[in-house]
Amino acid sequence: MKQNITLSLDKDLIRKAKVISAKRRSSISNMLSQELQRIIESAEKYEIAKRKAISDLRTGYHLGGIITASREELHER
Repeated sequence: MKQNITLSLDKDLIRKAKVISAKRRSSISNMLSQELQRIIESAEKYEIAKRKAISDLRTGYHLGGIITASREELHER
């Protein structure tokens, strides 16, 4: 479902946006909609990656190898 919003933009910005949208055979509304969609998708992907990274940090990684010495042996003075 689409809904209209009202924006307050600088006249020079609107003029330049009209030129660009005409060159792209699009509308300012469509350009803004696509850019907002790109920003939202990027933010959502970032949040998913952030949650996965935090989960991975909490879980840790087993990089192979076997620990053959105890902590005390490694930290003998």
